[in-house]
Amino acid sequence: MSALKGAAAPIYFGPFLVTPQVFYLTPSTFALVNLKPILPGHVLVSPRRVVPRVSDLTAAETSDLFLTVRRVGRMVERIHGASSLNIAVQDGVNAGQSVPHVHCHIIPRKAADLDHRGGTDAIYDMLDGEEGDVGKVFREAAASSERAPTRTKFPVVDDKDRKPRGPEEMKAEAEVLAKEMENEPLD
Repeated sequence: MSALKGAAAPIYFGPFLVTPQVFYLTPSTFALVNLKPILPGHVLVSPRRVVPRVSDLTAAETSDLFLTVRRVGRMVERIHGASSLNIAVQDGVNAGQSVPHVHCHIIPRKAADLDHRGGTDAIYDMLDGEEGDVGKVFREAAASSERAPTRTKFPVVDDKDRKPRGPEEMKAEAEVLAKEMENEPLD
């Protein structure tokens, strides 16, 4: 396992090319910065093999995925000065999964960080609602673009609370997080 030094092959999140957003790779898992983070430090961890459901993962993929979640979670909690984490998996479309590729949301949390939204549990509505529907953002961009294929274009949508970030911003964050992962113990 190592921090990202440059992927040998393109990395996809579902059908979407995300290689510049990736900050950590293992043989079967990757971690990437989020297009529309719910809170600062919100990242995703996903298997390299594109499968829609947790039950589609092999035992080795499942183990590596959750060991990576643990390691990345420690890092984002540390660098964001958080005291807790939300770790969420929306396993299937009826559970709110917007991209048909297994992924774990890791969201660093602090005391009173969502009091303005109704309290700690507001995170679940944010994940399940339109705010958490990253797949919709990608699909809308693909439908509105005749020139750029879905796999190479980052979308832009109107959302007063959460704006999608540009590729440069996400790449810069991925570079910072890749360096931070070098400081994270492998245990």
